[in-house]
Amino acid sequence: MRQPAAARPRPRRRPGRKILRTALPVVLVAVIFGFALPRFASYGSAWASIDAMTWPQALLVAAAAVGSMVSSWIVICSVLPSVRLREAAAVNLGSSAVANTLPAGGALAMGVSWAMLSGWGVSTADYVLYTLVSGIWNVFARLVLPVLALLAMVTVSRPGTGLIAAAATGLALLCAMAAGFGLLLHSEPFALRAGRALQRTLAVACWFARRPPPPDAAGWLPGFRDRAAALLAARRWRITAAMAVGNLTLWLVLLACLRGVGLSQAQVPWQTSLAAFAFVRLLTVLPVTPGGIGVTELGLVGVLAANSGHRASVQVTAAVLLYRAVTYLPPIPLGAAACLAWRHAPTLIRASPRGAAQLAEITRPVPAR
Repeated sequence: MRQPAAARPRPRRRPGRKILRTALPVVLVAVIFGFALPRFASYGSAWASIDAMTWPQALLVAAAAVGSMVSSWIVICSVLPSVRLREAAAVNLGSSAVANTLPAGGALAMGVSWAMLSGWGVSTADYVLYTLVSGIWNVFARLVLPVLALLAMVTVSRPGTGLIAAAATGLALLCAMAAGFGLLLHSEPFALRAGRALQRTLAVACWFARRPPPPDAAGWLPGFRDRAAALLAARRWRITAAMAVGNLTLWLVLLACLRGVGLSQAQVPWQTSLAAFAFVRLLTVLPVTPGGIGVTELGLVGVLAANSGHRASVQVTAAVLLYRAVTYLPPIPLGAAACLAWRHAPTLIRASPRGAAQLAEITRPVPAR
């Protein structure tokens, strides 16, 4: 005889797993900043290179960082036409503040963005659509970057084995993902099979996590397929352009930092900086640490300072630390301010009912004739 749901014993929580998931990123970050990065340059010498920057160079870095931040807001607006730019800023900054400070903050960041957007009239289906489409396009961009970097590197020198391997991996994964996504949008039998595969995968994952599986995960994909096809038919070029600009401006912040600390084109060509940026973006597709902290710094310094002298290593380390400071740190206090404004001064961040109706119109599936 089956026990009633209320009488069933709850699965035992294992605090050891949670502690391990929290401790591992902290230990990794400590090892990178305490032992790995100082092998390239001391923090004192890196700060001296940053302190030697002129005001025009500092202003150029700040302008590039602001442009990169705004471009990420435009990506949100391109996928969610119901969201104004200031609302996208609040969502992006609030979720980034959580993701950049807490272990496994990605899931909590999604909760923050969902709480904000749902309060402005964005439905659950629209939020899921926004999350999946923007996530898929972000992965596409990260996979295409090594290929573009490889083509750029050919113009100045022979690409290294690591870049060739990253480009080949990115191209193979890009082709596989594009083919799968195309079949998902245009083949109903494939969408049904993918839905059943998703149900089985979630069942296995929930079994390992000792959680009950969702009852109707197989029915998610066909509904997502119809809404995503309608959204992409109307806005695919806008979404693609916004995502490309977002990645380009983020790389330009790195390039501005390299030039700001005195590294010339002869010392670190822009092609090399693009290759390092592409490699690290691909490396951090799965975030091991909050915001990729530690992993990003070590990856960039390791690639850019390879086979360079001590002075160049110091300048590279300074540029990478400056790049991470102006892209990683500002969303934390700004995100806290955005969350406070959302909770206590909502009139400063106000949604547009007309935009919500526009999104519903765009994503409504076209009836078959």
